[in-house]
Amino acid sequence: MDISKESFQVEAEIARAWTLPADLYTGASTLLAEKEEIFARTWQVVGHVSQVVNSGDYFTAELMGEPLLLVRGSDAQLRGFYNVCRHRAGPPAEGCGSRKLFRCGYHGWTYGLNGELLSATEIEGVQGFRPEDFALKPVRTEEWFNFVFVNLDPEARPLRESLGELPQQAERFPFAQMKLFERRTYDMKCNWKTYVDNYLEGYHLPSVHPALNRELDYNAYVVEPYTRGRTGHVRQFSPIRGAQPGDATPRRYPEAREDLTTDYFWIFPNWMLNCYPDNVSLNVVLPVAAERSLAIFEWYLPEKDHATPAAKAAVEFSHQIQIEDVGICEIVQKNLRSRSYSRGRFSVKQEKGVHAFHRMYAEAMKDAKC
Repeated sequence: MDISKESFQVEAEIARAWTLPADLYTGASTLLAEKEEIFARTWQVVGHVSQVVNSGDYFTAELMGEPLLLVRGSDAQLRGFYNVCRHRAGPPAEGCGSRKLFRCGYHGWTYGLNGELLSATEIEGVQGFRPEDFALKPVRTEEWFNFVFVNLDPEARPLRESLGELPQQAERFPFAQMKLFERRTYDMKCNWKTYVDNYLEGYHLPSVHPALNRELDYNAYVVEPYTRGRTGHVRQFSPIRGAQPGDATPRRYPEAREDLTTDYFWIFPNWMLNCYPDNVSLNVVLPVAAERSLAIFEWYLPEKDHATPAAKAAVEFSHQIQIEDVGICEIVQKNLRSRSYSRGRFSVKQEKGVHAFHRMYAEAMKDAKC
């Protein structure tokens, strides 16, 4: 599909702007360009620091088809490598666990925790062979908020710089004291951007999420974009309404207080933090095909609360919201193929977050070849 340069132009003034064209949500060639221009150049969540606490602790992951190995070194430094043996592309590591070294499962080449080649089997007689030329290829790896991040771009600026104001906004939630409670994956028949668009506005709360709408004060719902060129984040937050006179349904948070809010953070391009007073959930959306994506949810709560009914209730409440979101996103994805639709306009009041995403996306994709 040949996408024009005009497709990647979104007006800075939301009152004059049009949304991204529908073609960008359906084409396989667009997704290939996105993987190179966006996903290979942004910080992506690949794990949690609890997986790499001690020296030798490691886990493997995959990012946009790239096999990765994350390991805590003997010097306590977290490192990331491509999980590809430099001999003939075998796997230096599999799964997760703790090791003093890594031994490729194909021909037995061994590597240290720092990626150094320690032993190359049956290499005698090879001319000009230097072990230092065959260390595991490193990948940019950093930690924040107890998450492990990877960036495939060796020239990417540090994670903290790319996060901007997010740390000071999110770190007021006691996430450091929380442990993973549950993980679920949702297979969705929609483009990853369709899901992100939906996440970035509370406009649909009264129609799509009646239970959530009872908990939040829709009239006080605030959307704050923080854009930095081709990156940035959006903060959405609302006061918790608390119990109201005449309520027929019990509230999750009966008491309304000034400091009782729910904050939703989306970070370009595809990961989110949903921060409630008693739990935090991570949400990562991964493209699988042009019109299929995975939403990976992880719920974190204080360990003392894991055995309580409230923990399960928090997950089920969030699960119901996700089911509602998947339903509307899959309908929208189907309708994006209608000959009646090409692109739309933004609500100035309600869709500042979607507009900010489309601006960041257009900036990142302006030189892409689709």
